[in-house]
Amino acid sequence: MTEQATELSKRLVVGHKCDGRSCYDRDAKRELIEASLQPGVSVARMALLHGINANLLRSWIRRYQLEQEDLVGAGALVVATDAVAVRSAFVPVVQAKTPAKLGRSSLGALLPNGVRLELSELGPDELPTILRLLAELPCFGSTPG
Repeated sequence: MTEQATELSKRLVVGHKCDGRSCYDRDAKRELIEASLQPGVSVARMALLHGINANLLRSWIRRYQLEQEDLVGAGALVVATDAVAVRSAFVPVVQAKTPAKLGRSSLGALLPNGVRLELSELGPDELPTILRLLAELPCFGSTPG
């Protein structure tokens, strides 16, 4: 990995702008992005090995992934490598839609001592009484009262 990293590092920076910023080789940049997308590879470590800022590499990766999604979304034929096929280990969270009226709502409590209270059958006038009684119970452990 270090031999490849050294060779890639040499090809990565091709010059500097007048304000001091580096100019990068397009092919070397793409190679670094694809290597960073491999499973188990640390983006920060790849950036450190190649002498660039980790945030810069992350922005390149983000732009690269957006370009790939645009190509796929437009219906273009894209030959995906294993690096491109790996997107993310995270699954998007989707809020489930619940019916407007379920009839009776379910209400329960699991106490620290393992006792489970089912409060679904209580009426709206009984619930405050039960909660007040539970609050008056003596605590255990390190909590005084």
